[in-house]
Amino acid sequence: MHHTLKIYKCLDRTSKLSSPFAGEMSNADEVTVVIVPFPAHGHLNQLLHLSLLLSTRYGLTVHFASTASHNRQAKLRLQGWPLSSLSSIHFHDLPLPPIPSPPPNPHSPNSFPTHLQPLFEATDLICSALSSLFLSLSASSRRLVVIHDHIISLDGFEATAIPNGESYAFRGPSAAFHFEAAQLMKQGAGLEELSSPEFIRFIERRRRDVVTSSGFIMNTCREVESEFLDILTLQEDFLGKPIFAIGPLNPVPMHNNTDINRDECLEWLDGHPPCSVVYVSFGTMSTISDEQAEQLAYGLRRSGHRFLWVLRDADRADIFAFESSYRRLPAGFEKAVEGVGKVVRGWVPQLDVLAHRATGGFMSHCGWNSCMEAVSCGVPVMAWPMHSDQPANARLLAEGLKVGVVVRGWDRRREVVPAERVEEVVRIVLEGEEGRRMREKAREMGETVRAAQKDGGSSKKALDVLVAHWRR
Repeated sequence: MHHTLKIYKCLDRTSKLSSPFAGEMSNADEVTVVIVPFPAHGHLNQLLHLSLLLSTRYGLTVHFASTASHNRQAKLRLQGWPLSSLSSIHFHDLPLPPIPSPPPNPHSPNSFPTHLQPLFEATDLICSALSSLFLSLSASSRRLVVIHDHIISLDGFEATAIPNGESYAFRGPSAAFHFEAAQLMKQGAGLEELSSPEFIRFIERRRRDVVTSSGFIMNTCREVESEFLDILTLQEDFLGKPIFAIGPLNPVPMHNNTDINRDECLEWLDGHPPCSVVYVSFGTMSTISDEQAEQLAYGLRRSGHRFLWVLRDADRADIFAFESSYRRLPAGFEKAVEGVGKVVRGWVPQLDVLAHRATGGFMSHCGWNSCMEAVSCGVPVMAWPMHSDQPANARLLAEGLKVGVVVRGWDRRREVVPAERVEEVVRIVLEGEEGRRMREKAREMGETVRAAQKDGGSSKKALDVLVAHWRR
């Protein structure tokens, strides 16, 4: 399915709310916001960014409710904000009994992180604690606003159940993915090839929560997905309710080489020319096989270009309980590329890497967080989708926005990408006229997307309208 599929235009629903509520910014302390994230990094990350936006920009009282280990994870991996900003958020550790935390399987025919399914299922166990928290906070607030990840069940909380409460579903994936998924369902094709049967059943059980939502919040912007956002308002899942496109939620950090606490990978980048380094990372929910790692290593070396490669397994359910497995590379590889290439087997501050002047391209799995971060930083993408919304995101970047190139077509997803193809896509992005046009397009798109979050920008206006509505 392509970005060029016919899109039907419809009225931007967020604009309908602007008239009655615009400018009403009083009684900030009377509105309490509770954020309920899904316990996986990409979901925690987006909603922590939103929490900090609401607390620092609008002065709202914000509560962040997750398990103890996932609250700790979210705070540890904070990017783009000073650590001191976390003091503006009230964190609540929700009780969760011990759950299995198996390692990922890099040889699975399906790249979806099925090893996390026990954690996904366990999120049902936090409902009782959430209900108690909602009731307690609603008693001391004029209005309680609950923003929950759309794959977290809020069974026990409805907008009508608490007189002064209303809920909003946060849709983490791109609008393009929601559109393509709906088209696949209409054609009778399931989503099993994008995830797993168990996860699809898990998602289906949560669709009832959509009915009680007052609206939907998305980490995107009209500058990136205008056509898709318009058509979503016509889809059954969105029920004609307002969609607030308020992204990018991630800040864009300024390059600063004076911070004594900077990560060593940033210091390594400092030693390289502008736009000369390929950053390679497949996120926190994907694992590649040793065979694929070997081909990737050969391809990067043969390209002759500098690279920073994050080589780590997907997160387990509890990232603090287990060490990541050690991916094998060709003998002597790291020594041979010393000075030109750097392999990191731990966590890196991705936002800082993408914002660094030396970064010239991003080889990515195309999780939506990574896509929005790359676009907002003006970095072209070598798209290597593995599961979930990633194929749709890759098509959006490469075919729609023209800021990327697809490494491997989705129809060949079970094949090992050879070193020759890795070398080819690196050269496409960093060399020649095609690469120059792509880099320039990415730079222009970055400026446009960053402007969406500034005064007068589409995302800033949408969030202003939403907050004013809460304060009505």
